[in-house]
Amino acid sequence: QVQLVESGGGWVQTGGSLRVTCAASGRPFGSYAMGWFRQAPWKEREFVVVVNWSGGSTYYADSVKGRFTISRQYGKNTVYLQMNNLKPEDTAVYYCAASTDYSGNYYSTDFYDYWGQGTQVTVSS
Repeated sequence: QVQLVESGGGWVQTGGSLRVTCAASGRPFGSYAMGWFRQAPWKEREFVVVVNWSGGSTYYADSVKGRFTISRQYGKNTVYLQMNNLKPEDTAVYYCAASTDYSGNYYSTDFYDYWGQGTQVTVSS
């Protein structure tokens, strides 16, 4: 089992920055990949970024590439999503997720076994 708790969401103006955090517990932190998804009102949950178990590989959605950065800190069992140059279309509930698979469609929600409760990010124009 893996428990995930997000924090750090909030409100920011266009062009601003936020960092959201996901604290993990349960299974050894290095035994699963970690991803971030987001879900805007009336839309499906969409892939944002994933980092593999070692932290050595990351994959970003085109919509956030160059603006968002994922990192994982093993000593604190925490994953961070640094979001810069935010746009109104980034407004959503952001979820972190964990996958015990080592290969697969990481951009699909089906790849992930565990989910956090989500944190709201609102970007005003």
